[in-house]
Amino acid sequence: MSVTIRDAMTDPALFGDQFGGDSFTAWRALLAGFYGLDLESGEVDAWRKITRRPAPTSAADELWLVVGRRGGKSQAAALLAVFEACFQDFSDQLAPGERATVMVLAADRKQARSAFRYIAGLIESNPMLARLVQRQDSESIDLANRCTIEVHTASFRAVRGYTTPLVIADEVAFWRADDSANPDKEILNAIRPAMATLGGRLVALSSPYARKGELWEHHKRYFGQPGGILVAQAPSRTMNPTLPARLVERAMQRDEASARAEYLAEFRSDVEAFITREVVESCTVPARIELPPARGVDYHAFTDPSGGSRDAWTLGIAHKDGDTVILDALRSRKPPFSPAGVVEEFAGLLSEYGIREVTGDRYGGEFPRELFANHGITYTTADRPRSDLYRDTLPLMNSGRVELPESEVLMRQFTGLERRTTRAGKDTIDHGPGQHDDLANSAAGAIITANGKPRSRCGFLLPKRRLIPRI
Repeated sequence: MSVTIRDAMTDPALFGDQFGGDSFTAWRALLAGFYGLDLESGEVDAWRKITRRPAPTSAADELWLVVGRRGGKSQAAALLAVFEACFQDFSDQLAPGERATVMVLAADRKQARSAFRYIAGLIESNPMLARLVQRQDSESIDLANRCTIEVHTASFRAVRGYTTPLVIADEVAFWRADDSANPDKEILNAIRPAMATLGGRLVALSSPYARKGELWEHHKRYFGQPGGILVAQAPSRTMNPTLPARLVERAMQRDEASARAEYLAEFRSDVEAFITREVVESCTVPARIELPPARGVDYHAFTDPSGGSRDAWTLGIAHKDGDTVILDALRSRKPPFSPAGVVEEFAGLLSEYGIREVTGDRYGGEFPRELFANHGITYTTADRPRSDLYRDTLPLMNSGRVELPESEVLMRQFTGLERRTTRAGKDTIDHGPGQHDDLANSAAGAIITANGKPRSRCGFLLPKRRLIPRI
């Protein structure tokens, strides 16, 4: 007799002590319906509420979960991974030496390890399943039934070459969307062929964010619709009634737009992409890396300081030629580093361009000013925040009045910027969750600083390209 997902959730010999209580009724209804099981009387209402579909009559191929934070997504994902790896038999469909790989994909390695800890904990908590383990490290578990559970960071290159019965895309709303080097669509397209051999399933789960990306597209197209792609949407307390209501209420008071996404599972209408890849590409000069200084040109610089422990310290140098602002040089130093050492290096570059004054943001109080002063360079704080720098750079780029060097990092950071509308109706521009904009900040700052200064004293003569490592 085979074990069903409901058995796994309710049998005391399996995980009944963790998933069998009333607080997991909605999860039992959802996962049972996903596998095409008949729903019990207490599960039908929960199923209809979170899927907007009638009771299921067959299993689904894909499950897209739009669930608020602390709603139990990670526990459910771990259970699905263990269920497929430990209770399904794929041996007759595998070639000699081949293993079935249950794959958990996350936005970054830290998040992947967090998901893996839930999986390892479920297996370790059950002596019967623990005996199946042949080998285990920080990112994978090999089982005696020729199945492996692995966690990966989301990359369309890294997921190829596997045979998988289940792929879990964790917090997929926070993967990069169409303008990144690893767009969510390309990653999922790369992994779907790996599921074909074993009739595998895709489970994509996340709290929602902006109205873009694959989670939003699948919700918009399939929520409440019949077929093999099942979309569920539920607030945190629907899926986890033990979550204190006061926690949600306080979050709503602090920032309603954010809390409605994080706890009520509503996609944010106040977050939009700021600039498209096409615009950045139209401003990028192919194969240009860095332009050396030329005589008779007034150069201007902007820097985004860092203390050397987390963010990069970046520098941009630009000049204006007629109506066009040309970004001549970009430098980025990732941590760990000595701030004094970075300033010494940057000061040398500024001197090459004849620059004795650099503009920067207000980070760190007086320490950047003092470090640059040691090299005879005046550090001036910017007269506007980075959000305004981005806002003022956009029309210049839209009108083709900016020339950028070719830099994948700069491309990624510019296209990762998001425009948010506050409750007061003011727009702010900043990087998305888990992303960086330090290089984009220096680039925009240099562009705006140069654009606001007098034009060059002579026409710009394009010098030979300088061989500098790409940023």
